Amino acid sequence: MLIRSKAPLRLGLAGGGTDVSPYCEIYGGLILNATINLYAYCTIEVRDDDKISIRAADIDETLEYNSMPSLPIDGVLDLHKGVYNRIVKDFNLNTPLSFSIVTYSDAPPGSGLGSSSTMVTAILKAFVEWLNLPLGEYEIGHLAYDIERNDLKLSGGRQDQYAASFGGFNFMEFYKDDRVIVNPLRVKRWIIDELESSIILYYTGASRSSAHIINEQQKNTTSGNVTAIEATHHVKQSAIHMKEAILKGDIKSVAEILGNAWENKKKMAHSISNSQIDHVFDVAINAGAYTGKISGAGGGGFIMFVVNPIKRVTVINALKNLDGKVVPFQFSDGGCHGWKIFKT
Repeated sequence: MLIRSKAPLRLGLAGGGTDVSPYCEIYGGLILNATINLYAYCTIEVRDDDKISIRAADIDETLEYNSMPSLPIDGVLDLHKGVYNRIVKDFNLNTPLSFSIVTYSDAPPGSGLGSSSTMVTAILKAFVEWLNLPLGEYEIGHLAYDIERNDLKLSGGRQDQYAASFGGFNFMEFYKDDRVIVNPLRVKRWIIDELESSIILYYTGASRSSAHIINEQQKNTTSGNVTAIEATHHVKQSAIHMKEAILKGDIKSVAEILGNAWENKKKMAHSISNSQIDHVFDVAINAGAYTGKISGAGGGGFIMFVVNPIKRVTVINALKNLDGKVVPFQFSDGGCHGWKIFKT
């Protein structure tokens, strides 16, 4: 039997960074994001030879083990092993499983589209489908977060796991004691079409580790850095304004809010922007883009620019002269899902 799953990557539209501890526990965090038609994929093939094979096809890593209740967390394919360890511990009475697993993603790690958390969610969903576990969107989002942040001790926020689990446009609230409220937005089709016509997604070609940026944000909050905290408050407020602008289809306000949020986001941690990113912004703005913002923690990965659709081709042509690439996309509705294939 084969079990497959896929989970959508997301664009962070507003509020990014306010879902990171300890800010969200102290002040509450607000996020507006939307999933797109780029995905993380997982296939599990059930075996009966007491062996485990793990392969990440997109980074060409393969591991082989004898079946055991817990696989070593040692820096190699830890996302896969972390999910397996938690599934066996919480849902299989510490009884080992035998299987082959293959994963790949449409975006590289460090892209700023939540690729690592989306991969964890896709792997988790495959196990949920295989073992018929009674986990809904909230449970999958929370468990994926718990595996990454607590079991694997990886720095980051909370939005990516819930975005991958729920899918679509979501206004998310984050509070202390791991309380999360996901509010799906009913965005009219013409507004989605206008957003897709008005947003250019550009990959800088530079993957980055978000950990040191997240750690700096956490340090700034813990130490009471007034500039960084005030900037984070403004970024959180932008999520409220962005929700209103998108629901009304006010693209001009979307661009204005995005630009202001980007200026405040850069004050949250020094390494969020750099000279390469600044140059990409200069090229896009000079070619006619209204504004832009990095998706994710910052430092590299994907940048989204808001443009007048009439100037879209001009901006794309200007960006083509740089080292990165423009990536076509559309917004997607559904969250992670899985299915079984019975081989004959």
